[in-house]
Amino acid sequence: MDIELPEKLYYSIGEVATAFDVNQSLIRFWNKEFDILKPKKNAKGNRMFTPEDIRNLKLIYHLVKERGFTLDGAKAHLKDNKKKALDKYDIIAKLEAVKAELVAIKNAI
Repeated sequence: MDIELPEKLYYSIGEVATAFDVNQSLIRFWNKEFDILKPKKNAKGNRMFTPEDIRNLKLIYHLVKERGFTLDGAKAHLKDNKKKALDKYDIIAKLEAVKAELVAIKNAI
């Protein structure tokens, strides 16, 4: 999944939901369910997500939406081997980017 977000220190929940093409309520739900998500809250109480939170959301999205894990299964997977899961996801994301570039080159020929 390729997320289009500008380089910023903090992202609003609306920006995050739009980038992932999900409802804001799903992001709030995942925030409650997964301990690895720790967005800051501003004076109004609005969640402000850091780039690290976005990376963790990508991993959660990948596990739940793309690989079909249940929420409990995703939590257990992250609890047992978070570092390993993040590394695998990073490798998959890089390979998908290389594949997209190669397909673009093929289509240009």
